[in-house]
Amino acid sequence: MRTESGAVRGAAAGGVSVFKGIPYAASLDGPRRFQAPQAPEPWEGVRDALEFSASVPQPGIMPDLPSAWNPGDSTESLTLNVWTPDLGGGLPVLVWIHGGAFLGGTSASFDASTLAQGGAVVVTVNYRVGYEGFGWVQDAPNNRGILDQLAALRWVQDNIARFGGDPGNVTIFGESAGATSVVTLVAGSARHGLFRRGISQSLGSLFVAENEFRTCGELILGELGVAPTAEALGAVPPETLHGAQTAVMAEMSRNRAAWTNSTPYAVVHDGEVLDDVPWAVLRGGSGKDVDLICGYNTDEARLFTLQLPGEARDLAGLAQGLRLDPSVVEQYRAAYPDEPDHELYAVLLSDQLFRMPSLWTAEAQASAGGRSYLYEFAWRTPAMDGALRACHGLDLPFTFGVHDDALGTMMLGDPVPESFATLSAELRASWISFAASGDPGWPQYSAADRRARVWDVPSTVVSDPLAASREIWQHRA
Repeated sequence: MRTESGAVRGAAAGGVSVFKGIPYAASLDGPRRFQAPQAPEPWEGVRDALEFSASVPQPGIMPDLPSAWNPGDSTESLTLNVWTPDLGGGLPVLVWIHGGAFLGGTSASFDASTLAQGGAVVVTVNYRVGYEGFGWVQDAPNNRGILDQLAALRWVQDNIARFGGDPGNVTIFGESAGATSVVTLVAGSARHGLFRRGISQSLGSLFVAENEFRTCGELILGELGVAPTAEALGAVPPETLHGAQTAVMAEMSRNRAAWTNSTPYAVVHDGEVLDDVPWAVLRGGSGKDVDLICGYNTDEARLFTLQLPGEARDLAGLAQGLRLDPSVVEQYRAAYPDEPDHELYAVLLSDQLFRMPSLWTAEAQASAGGRSYLYEFAWRTPAMDGALRACHGLDLPFTFGVHDDALGTMMLGDPVPESFATLSAELRASWISFAASGDPGWPQYSAADRRARVWDVPSTVVSDPLAASREIWQHRA
């Protein structure tokens, strides 16, 4: 298969042709780690595209999962992977942007074979995370991780027809920080004409103003005593930079109310990639020509709060750390009378981190006259004796139809419930239908009835599933 940079050789299995580790940008050597993405070097002959490339530099972010990157790994990591069920052409294209709080993550974690078998070309993308992707550099553009995603989308426009995809029918989809990226691209960069639709799964509230962005960068670089230039930072080993950000993250956790986010990396309102939070921008109509699905998991924050002792789940303290009026505590108690405070802690955190941003984005797109769809993923996992419920990340095995990898084992338990196959097939068919035609199989969202899909076995359509929380937060959107 020939691309604009050279020919690649993939492999076929299970009715799908797979091409892995194709560069869409130059290697991250020296100062290039902190500059805008540059075009890849062309190659002669046929390049094997049989293995995932190295991941971008990052620390380990989850104790139960292996680190995606290790010192000494190849710097050729701005790559993408393609799964296609038909090289003949004309298929809808789904481009996956992984999550990881902009701290980590890799396209190598996702096998898109099952999803592609449903009738779409699926592309998964590596992009820069951490300081390389989202840290302050005086002489380099901001939001470099988003610029990487745009470079990958340009590669799709230039090359995907050769892999059987329709460049005029591209849908971007992602989860958590990947969903943050999706709505950033829809709100701030839809004018580039690189995609037609977007799916935001658990939109993470990872947006920051320029002054906080720079302050956080100065703290991290202050740990190292290094100048904030691409040249100086290019000489700092990635693992050294990761170590410096760890100390700053600890400080942010201790003084939560002083920061917009609990992690040091977010999309900065730079006036280039994004002007403001996406739901504010979308209300002005900037992305109304992009069809958009937004959704959240019912019990998002339980993945993060379950291991906290009861005394650490201080509802009033959380409200203060989130800069909310103290009256919010009583409002939550009234809205959810059957939940004790240590459980309301997870409800409030779920709303702040994921549920409200997802709802606000769907509302904003609909109010501007765009096609918008809302969902709630409510299926509860039996893993950890059911304690995780419908937690953050649980939708990922269902999206790709994969249950036997590290993430699936952690999220679903053993044995995998029979209902997994049913709901996974239903969700994958919906995503492919949306990518093909703009119709996911349930009604559009509108302020008149607020209808949303609730993914479960069986799935339903309900009106205003987040009514209680929505009314508490309605003046903060």
